[in-house]
Amino acid sequence: FLLFLFFFSRSSAKLVAPLGCLVSRQKHTLPDLPYDYAALEPHINAEIMQLHHSKHHATYVNNLNVAEEKYKEALAKGDVTTQVSLQPALKFNGGGHINHSIFWTNLSPNGGGEPKGELMEAIKRDFGSFANFKEKLTAVSVGVQGSGWGWLGYNKEQGRLQIAACANQDPLQGTTGLIPLLGIDVWEHAYYLQYKNVRPDYLKAIWNVINWENVSSRYATCKK
Repeated sequence: FLLFLFFFSRSSAKLVAPLGCLVSRQKHTLPDLPYDYAALEPHINAEIMQLHHSKHHATYVNNLNVAEEKYKEALAKGDVTTQVSLQPALKFNGGGHINHSIFWTNLSPNGGGEPKGELMEAIKRDFGSFANFKEKLTAVSVGVQGSGWGWLGYNKEQGRLQIAACANQDPLQGTTGLIPLLGIDVWEHAYYLQYKNVRPDYLKAIWNVINWENVSSRYATCKK
């Protein structure tokens, strides 16, 4: 998983703030949002965005740095037992950092509508139509039991788009091999203050702020 963090930081440098890695002992930092907390209203309100970014994502970053420091110490001591015991914390907090770093850029106050160009053609090819794709990703996201994410990913081996769900903060690429293009956070902290327990209403609203330029850029990059 540590190697995954390293390669994610290298391959996604143009898309999200570079992630530190154990090799360079660089601390992970909370990336700035490319818009104000209130910019996504009325679809996602400012209170949710502020708490989600400055509290939840910040906690993943802080806990990841702590876990990596402990792992570094265990590695130096040859303490394999401690290294193994730290894997869940590295996966959870590392995944939380990776997932949210993608999520913020997947959203935009100027988002919504439909993608264009190569991405739209790929969606039509692999899902039949944009409407079918939207319905399937929404259904998968609604169906996540408890907390997790709905994803549009790219299967590089098969050269096609795929929809997947990940539990908790499991990172898409590190757990499925799919390259993440679009992630929808369905943890309750992403919507409860505004939509209560009605996840489908949140998912209906979020399509109004999807940043298709960002998703298209990710698609173009992973095809190279």
